[in-house]
Amino acid sequence: MTMIANEGAQEMRPRSELSARELFREVGAVLRMSEAEASALGDLPEDPEDDQTMVINMGPQHPSTHGVLRLMLELQGETVLRCKPIIGYLHTGMEKTAEQLTFMQGGTNVTRMDYLSPLNNELVFSLATEKLLGIDGDIPERAVWMRMLLSELNRMSSHLLFMATNGMDLGAVSMMIYGWREREEVLRFFQKVTGLRMNHNFIRPGGLAADLPAGWRDDVLRLLDMLPDRLEEYDVLMTGQPIWRERLQGVGVITPTEALALGATGPILRSTGVEWDLRRDMPYLHYDEVEFDVVVGTYGDAFDRYAIRLNEIRESMRIVRQILDRMPSGDYRIQDKKVTPPPRARIDESMEALIHHFKIFTEGFRVPEGEVYVGIESPRGEIGCYIASDGSPTPYRMHMRAPSFVNIQCLPHMMRGGLVADAVAVISSVDPVLGEVDR
Repeated sequence: MTMIANEGAQEMRPRSELSARELFREVGAVLRMSEAEASALGDLPEDPEDDQTMVINMGPQHPSTHGVLRLMLELQGETVLRCKPIIGYLHTGMEKTAEQLTFMQGGTNVTRMDYLSPLNNELVFSLATEKLLGIDGDIPERAVWMRMLLSELNRMSSHLLFMATNGMDLGAVSMMIYGWREREEVLRFFQKVTGLRMNHNFIRPGGLAADLPAGWRDDVLRLLDMLPDRLEEYDVLMTGQPIWRERLQGVGVITPTEALALGATGPILRSTGVEWDLRRDMPYLHYDEVEFDVVVGTYGDAFDRYAIRLNEIRESMRIVRQILDRMPSGDYRIQDKKVTPPPRARIDESMEALIHHFKIFTEGFRVPEGEVYVGIESPRGEIGCYIASDGSPTPYRMHMRAPSFVNIQCLPHMMRGGLVADAVAVISSVDPVLGEVDR
């Protein structure tokens, strides 16, 4: 066993030190089952003695744990008896940092949490701030549709990276190159719009930082025309491939009851057949005005989670085409002087405009006292932003409901009774981003 720093209560304790109740809890009693039902789960041999099993560490320095995730695995031969995820190696403290940053500066912080879906982080933070300000119904139409456009393109880029890493984790090395290639095309568009490939700080309270650049529509159409053939290639390379199916079908199975009890959202929950997507079931922006299907699975296995993400790219493309048809002209941010800085040209002409600009970017704008929670559908599930305000320009408290953090607790239930070789496939199918787990 590789020895690394002790993580206290997070550590997996030897089987001899555990009570029957604790073992049952790990097996599934936590999922509102009786102890008899929990003990009947799985077809594992009777509980072995400590000297018949081996506890190993997988991570935190491991190419297939998608960041600094550490798993303690108890193995009997090649069978996983128990799994315990251990987190906390990034030490970012982003929620605490948010208390020192103004609401205007907050976007630079949250965008780095789920760094594969930065625009969705910025969106949920902005929606929560706008709700506290009481301006959530006054955002210009163009800004709302622009936010939807960027959010869906971000979902596509995130799922394309999942295709790449999921392929590489299971030995389809070519898929890493192809998935990265397609994602790069989306990021190139983001760079043209926001100035950055990632961590944009572009969606801000009140609207967006700037308008879409000239030629943006042609760039998006070029993306939408390029992707269908590439996705067909993915189908040929992976979906119908016998080895791929062998590695994913029936692996990492989770039931609807377990997924709901554990609070799983996104492709993990939908893979069990539960149709739950916040864009349709609790609409925000203008998602109730566009047509798209909620993609669900049947078996709750790693193959379903792969297939759902592949088809969600297609659904996002369908939404983006509708957004192109519906995009109105007008302002890209609210013209409320309390939250919006003056136009750049005015600063050269007016001392009042210069002072106004200076105060907004140094002191920030004051947000009324209160608390708010807003949840949206990120590529990994429900990302929620809870903010408590004391009437100052900075949040009194901020907490993010990070989908990766919640979804990681599904790992012990997915891995139990499987082979250690399948552990990589299961981690990959959860698609965790440790930046939002260790926030």
